[in-house]
Amino acid sequence: MCKSIRLSCLLSILFAFAPTHAETWPSRLIKAVIPFGAGSATDVVPRLVLDRLAAELGQPIVIENRPGAGGTLGTAQVAKADPDGYSILAHSSALTIAPAIFPNLSFDTTKDLASVLMIGSSANVMVVPSSRPWKNVQDFVADAKAKPGSISFGSVGIGSAVHISAEKFRLAAGIEATHVPYRGGSEVLADILGGRIDFYFAPLALALPLIREGKVHALLVSTPQRAPDLPDVPTPAEAGLKNAESLIWFGVFMPSKTPRDIIDKFHAAGIKVLTEPAMQDSLKRLGVEAMPLTPKEMDDFVVREIAANAEVIKAAGIKP
Repeated sequence: MCKSIRLSCLLSILFAFAPTHAETWPSRLIKAVIPFGAGSATDVVPRLVLDRLAAELGQPIVIENRPGAGGTLGTAQVAKADPDGYSILAHSSALTIAPAIFPNLSFDTTKDLASVLMIGSSANVMVVPSSRPWKNVQDFVADAKAKPGSISFGSVGIGSAVHISAEKFRLAAGIEATHVPYRGGSEVLADILGGRIDFYFAPLALALPLIREGKVHALLVSTPQRAPDLPDVPTPAEAGLKNAESLIWFGVFMPSKTPRDIIDKFHAAGIKVLTEPAMQDSLKRLGVEAMPLTPKEMDDFVVREIAANAEVIKAAGIKP
């Protein structure tokens, strides 16, 4: 009896002083997968934050771009990874689009991934080659209707956030347009500049320099409010388009079975980085607005986004 009690006490003491996951994590390199190509907004924005987070956490964060299949290849890699906090996913709105397009995914977005940090959100902006005669959305739509099937648009892949923005616009405007998917945003912009495609709903971060230099024309922002950096560019509602609003958001995820204390520690470090004045200035220059959500709020947001995007994908008839 006494021996049993002493053993119980000893075990209690050992458990009380045993280190938690968060106290020992991170102790080595962290691998971050970005499921789109270099130069895309989903690469540029998270990379900025992750570089600073590496210093805050005291361990390097190595980024691997793994584009393909609307972001599902890289996502699957993290969803199936060991839930030890050393494999993370930096993704965008496309995460909530894929389930409706790819019915046979090897992972379940809501069951196999846990939300960790919402970086922020941004507008997509409809840009057209400066060589085209369109000065506003009305001119563009009128021309597209007068020449059915002559218009093309680019995206960074079927089911990407910029693809959905373009489809929402197309449906609202009642026009036909041919979708041309690319591997990365820089490739789409190169063909916009060269006049090989007609429009692209580019993330604001990538489009701003080209708009300011006059290399492309901005006809529309995708958000309900005008973008502060583009005060003269109308919203869909202002252009007479219903249900055409969309935004692109950026966030960090881990495998769902990752210990909660690790997720909380990463989230806390991320919030600290995101509230630094220098980081806020850098994100604002990229057109990214704060979107403060807890991991639980972010999980709920993802569920709602999946349902909303499924409706758009069905209406647009998008298939892989």
